[in-house]
Amino acid sequence: MRAANLLCRQGTNLQGLIARSRQARLPRSRSFATPAFDNSNPRIPPYLKLVKNYEKVKEALGKGTALTLAEKILYSHLDNAEESLLTNTNGGRNIRGTANLKLKPDRVAMQDASAQMALLQFMTCNLPSTAIPASIHCDHLIVGERGAKDDLEAGIKVNQEVFDFLESAAKKYGIEFWPPGAGIIHQSVLENYAAPGLMMLGTDSHTPNAGGLSTIAIGVGGADAVEALVGAPWELKAPKILGVELKGKLNGWASPKDVILHLAGQLTVRGGTGFIIEYFGPGVETLSCTGMATACNMGAEVGATTSIFPFSPAHLRYLEATHRHDVAAEAKKFSDIIQLKADPGAKYDEIIIIDLSTLEPHINGPFTPDLSTPLSQFKQTVQEENWPEKLSAGLIGSCTNSSYEDMTRVEGMVREAMEAGLRPTSDFYITPGSDQIRETLRRDGPLETFKQAGGTVLSNACGPCIGQWKRRDGVEKGTPNAILTSFNRNFRGRNDGNLDTMNFLASPEIVTAMTFAGTTTFNPMTDSLPTPSGKEFRFTPPSGLEIPAKPFEIAREEFRPLTQAPDPSVTVAISPTSERLALLEPFEPFPNSDLSGLRVLVKITGKCTTDTISAAGPWLKYKGHLPNISENTLNTATNAETGEVNVAYDLDGSKHTIPELGKRWKEAARPWLVVAEHNYGEGSAREHAALQPRYLGAKIVLCKSFARIHETNLKKQGVVPLTFADEVDYDRINAGDEVSTVGLYDMLMNEGKGDVSLKVKKHKTGEEFLVKTKHAVSKDQAGFILAGSALNLLSKSNR
Repeated sequence: MRAANLLCRQGTNLQGLIARSRQARLPRSRSFATPAFDNSNPRIPPYLKLVKNYEKVKEALGKGTALTLAEKILYSHLDNAEESLLTNTNGGRNIRGTANLKLKPDRVAMQDASAQMALLQFMTCNLPSTAIPASIHCDHLIVGERGAKDDLEAGIKVNQEVFDFLESAAKKYGIEFWPPGAGIIHQSVLENYAAPGLMMLGTDSHTPNAGGLSTIAIGVGGADAVEALVGAPWELKAPKILGVELKGKLNGWASPKDVILHLAGQLTVRGGTGFIIEYFGPGVETLSCTGMATACNMGAEVGATTSIFPFSPAHLRYLEATHRHDVAAEAKKFSDIIQLKADPGAKYDEIIIIDLSTLEPHINGPFTPDLSTPLSQFKQTVQEENWPEKLSAGLIGSCTNSSYEDMTRVEGMVREAMEAGLRPTSDFYITPGSDQIRETLRRDGPLETFKQAGGTVLSNACGPCIGQWKRRDGVEKGTPNAILTSFNRNFRGRNDGNLDTMNFLASPEIVTAMTFAGTTTFNPMTDSLPTPSGKEFRFTPPSGLEIPAKPFEIAREEFRPLTQAPDPSVTVAISPTSERLALLEPFEPFPNSDLSGLRVLVKITGKCTTDTISAAGPWLKYKGHLPNISENTLNTATNAETGEVNVAYDLDGSKHTIPELGKRWKEAARPWLVVAEHNYGEGSAREHAALQPRYLGAKIVLCKSFARIHETNLKKQGVVPLTFADEVDYDRINAGDEVSTVGLYDMLMNEGKGDVSLKVKKHKTGEEFLVKTKHAVSKDQAGFILAGSALNLLSKSNR
């Protein structure tokens, strides 16, 4: 074991320990008595089945094998433990990063934007119902502008067709339907479905939010969700485990949000790729359940497969406060058997230590969630980087930070400032995460406090966080300006469509303090504000309640989920003339040969996120209509050869937008590929970022590295993701070059085994050369690509 110094942006050292070894073998074995579990409530995980599966895992690996918490939960959901854990793993000694795990999740959750395509794909499988429980959450399509009532009414009116489709599909297939205004998917999942030991998939990258309740929750694309919905095993390359040891206790202005803001600065947006982040240590016991969820939520920003916390007393308190006494009792019984924490002697692939007692608030951004700066250095950084000092708006809430604890900490600050005669200087927006939260805040007072301060309380929906924000402050597109948010993601143009809006991520407390000050250079730990009386006002360190003194209020009746048995008589509502929804046509299968005659559509430089490939905001309305949404493909990508945004050149030199040229080549039956840099597809679980290029004729994406979810989504849609064996070759390829594959067809026919190279012929000179590539195509994924898509294969097997 060797020590490692991990350096963050601010130059401070964080001592980490890296342990790379085979799983430890404990000298003593233990056996489990089969307990009696309650299975009357479908929201209680199938604990009896999981205990039996866990026994099979221990038999396969040896009774004394020490496992981390993440491994315990993952492996207890294997379809065949022996096959997954012992195939090509040196007798189970080299599972992480090697084994292809075939998993059977307990549940699937879908938000309204991604649910459209997921359900359109599920419908082609011709099944009467889903094989496992599922839920639909209408949260992405409501625009934040004037306030909850007006925004919700406008959103329902504009999106009625989509909501009718989702509700009719839910009724037909027996899926729980959460109507618009009910809440943001991740908050609703935490309050209703997440449970210790559960494994679930969600069609949103921030699904790991549920890891705050000791749940393995993984963000996926719609095709992945469909696999689980039809009852097929879902495949995952066994992740490595990154242990984050928490010591001490948060104090002063530090919050759980600062744990992950700080960690993002250490790991960068690629540092968690291929890992599950597992928190452990004495500091865990000092955090609330919702605080843990905040840290897990933003684990997506470092590329982690998911994040998870061990079972703690805070989980029991939260389950009981959210009216789930039965889940709490069964979870405790389950944890008593398998111990929902890492076994003594379990090894992590890497360990990072964070001392909560010395952690200070951090602010991350702009334009990337891993540019982390301690609050004490932020003023100087703003001035050195020439970032705007005026704060245009402060926005708190979202799925990351809308808990009762967050809101009561902020309410104390707001009330204190108002008593001193102060009001927010910048626009102040508040987004409750669910109607349960909203009604509890209404009952206990914070909601009224926010309104009295002049804050705009938005609908229980994603709103500005996902780009559904209609600004009313006169900031024009192209105007540099700064906003501070408690959101989780801050890519360029994401929130308001303005590429020059700088979104800085922080805790709700820091956002609120700066909103009162109206400047990005204010430090509430050291600075004061002048009051109307002439006195100086200084915020006291915030404090709040982990959970309400009385249990949470139940959501209003109109915002409760619709639960029903599958009804085959229901017709799914899709108009044949709709511009919002369109039935899917199957993609063509892979040819019986290598690919030839491909052309490079565009060579991209810099960050290329799923927002870059398939923008959200106003484009969300086309999520169920593949031809229409494909009109935005790569429309904010930067051309590496010219520096232009959304510009590509045809072989004759004519200038086009990138989607225009893609469409033109599709009509000409000219297949193409994209060339890009690192972490291609970073960001959301948006499978449209794979579907759209596929629809327009993409066969390959060639880059320096991929984000996990997007790489999987590409393979599920029949697009081959390849990485440069030598990154220098990125500089040798240009737009318009002709490309043929060498060894690709053989690799696919050999179930993912074999090397793939690309033969490149320069468009302008005719020079030819070979580019070696790497791939991570598994046996099942080779089958998807050969069939044309995973959906083609699933549909065929269910006929």
